[in-house]
Amino acid sequence: MRIGLAQINSIIGDLEGNTAKIIQLIEQGLQQQLDLLVFPELAITGYSPQDLWWEPGFVEGNLKALKRIAQAVTGNLVVIVGYGQPEGEDLFNAAAIIQGQRVKASRYKTLLPNYDVFDERRYFTPAPTIEPVTIAICGTNICLGVEICEDLWDKRYDLKVSDELVQKGAELLVNISASPFEYDKRERRLQLAREKAQTFTCPFVLVNLVGGGDEMVFDGNSFVLDSKGEIIGWGGEFQEGLTVCELDWASRRGQPLKLPVIPRAQSIFEALKVGVRDYFYKTGARQAVIGLSGGIDSALVSCVAVEALGRENVLGVLLPSRFTSQASIEDAQQLANNLGIQTKTIPIEPLYQTYLASLQKELAGRPADITEENIQARIRGNILMALANRYHYYLLSTGNKTELSLGYCTLYGDMCGALAVIADLSKMVVYEVARWYNQWRGAEMIPERIFTKIPTAELRPDQVDPFDYPVVSPLVDLIIVEHKSRQELIALGYAPELVDDLLNKIRLAEYKRHQSPPAIKVTSRTFGLGRRMPIINYYTQKETK
Repeated sequence: MRIGLAQINSIIGDLEGNTAKIIQLIEQGLQQQLDLLVFPELAITGYSPQDLWWEPGFVEGNLKALKRIAQAVTGNLVVIVGYGQPEGEDLFNAAAIIQGQRVKASRYKTLLPNYDVFDERRYFTPAPTIEPVTIAICGTNICLGVEICEDLWDKRYDLKVSDELVQKGAELLVNISASPFEYDKRERRLQLAREKAQTFTCPFVLVNLVGGGDEMVFDGNSFVLDSKGEIIGWGGEFQEGLTVCELDWASRRGQPLKLPVIPRAQSIFEALKVGVRDYFYKTGARQAVIGLSGGIDSALVSCVAVEALGRENVLGVLLPSRFTSQASIEDAQQLANNLGIQTKTIPIEPLYQTYLASLQKELAGRPADITEENIQARIRGNILMALANRYHYYLLSTGNKTELSLGYCTLYGDMCGALAVIADLSKMVVYEVARWYNQWRGAEMIPERIFTKIPTAELRPDQVDPFDYPVVSPLVDLIIVEHKSRQELIALGYAPELVDDLLNKIRLAEYKRHQSPPAIKVTSRTFGLGRRMPIINYYTQKETK
C-alpha cells in the first residue's frame, strides 16, 4: 500500500487557493500511483476559520470546493480531506473519504476540544455515531477508522474513539489533524498513536497541518506507524509537501525510520520563523521594523525576522536616550552589522525634553517616577509606528513572556506592534534559543556581551530589571503554563512572599495583556486565545488554614 502524507500549509479562508493546492497534490499522487492520500483537518478552509463559519456563503463555498476536489480523484486512489459539513442547524468538523470522483463517505469529529486555543464547541456538533468505513484499497476491501485530531487525544475523555473504531472492525486508523506546535508535542503525538498501534496491532496514519495561522503555528510532523508501532513514514518538521511511504498490507509492516533528534531550541526557533513568515506573507506584508535596544529580546526577534523575511526586509532602529549606555548602542549596531540589516538611529532626547517641558506644570512638585520612564518608551513606540506607517512595514514587538506576565512592559510603548514574536517564550528560554542560534550559524551573530550583561530598560540612571530571572522566569512558567497553585509552589521551595508578589503582579497586569499584539504560540498555555482571564478580578489564592 503506497500511502501519501499531504502535509500542506493552508491559508484560513482561502478556499480557492487551498483547493488548488489540494488538487495539485492529488495529481502528484496519481502520478506516483498512490493508493491512499491523506490531507489534514479542515484542509479546505484552513484552521481555524472561527466566525468565518457564520459568514454568508462560507460553508457553501467549502462544499463547492469539496466537489471540485472529488472530481480530481480518479482511478482507484482514495483521498481523505478535512472540511466542514452542515446538516440542518448543525455543523460538523468532517473528513471526506473520496474515490472515483465521488465522496464515498464522511466521518465527523467526536471529541471537540474547548481548552487552550480551541473553541470548537462554539461552531461544531460532535459526531452522533462512531463508525469505520469500508473501501477498496490495493484491490481489497479495507476497513478504515477515520478520526479527527482530538479523537486521538482521549486521555481526558471517557469515550475512546480509536478503541471504538477498532472494536467495530477498523484495520487501519487514519487521523487528520490541525495540532498546533508546542516544543514537546511531536513526541507526545507519536506516543499516543504508538500506544494505539501496538495495543490493537493496527497501522496508524496521522497527517498534520503545517504553517502559521494568526497566533498558531503548525509543525507538520505527520507520520505512518506500522502494526508494531514502528515509524515507517515521516513528513518532516515545518516542511510542506507530499511524503510517500509503503506499508505491506499482508504483514501490516513497513521499513522502519529513525527520526532525527531536534533540539528544543531549534524547534522553537523554527516555529517562530514560520510564524513570522506566514503572518507576513498571508496578510500581504513583506518587511519588518524592530526597535534595537542592545538587549537579548530585540536581538532574538531580529534574528528570527532575518531568517523569516530576509535581511533586506528588516529595518533595525536605534532610539537612544540620555540613559542609553554606549555599550547598548555598540551592541545593537554590532548585531545589525552581523545580521546585515539596515539601521536608522533616531535619538529621542529632543522629543523627551519637549514632553517634559509640556508637562512641567502637571509633573511639578513630585519626584520623577515611572511616569517619566514610560514617556520614553511611548516616544519610541510612536517613532517606530510612524516608520511602519510610512514604509508599509509591520512593527515586531520584542517583549518576552516573563515580562508580559508580570506587567514589566509599557502600554503603547514597547508593547506596540503587529505581532509579538517572543511573547510565549520565558526570559530564560529566550537566552536558550539565542545561544542555539549563534551555534547554528557558527558565528557570534548575537554579540557575547548581550548574553552576559545585566538586563535593563535604561529608563533611569543605573536601572536594572527588578527580577532575578533564573529564579523568576521558571516560577512564572509554573504559574502560567503548568497552572501550579500557591500551595504547590511553596511546597516546591519558593518563598511565600515571592509567590504572592508574582501572583499579584500577574493578576494586576491583565489589562495590559488584553491590549497586546497576537503572540506566536509555542507552549501549552499562551496569552490571548490560550489563557482568557477577566480584567476585573478580585480573586486571590489564600493561605490554607
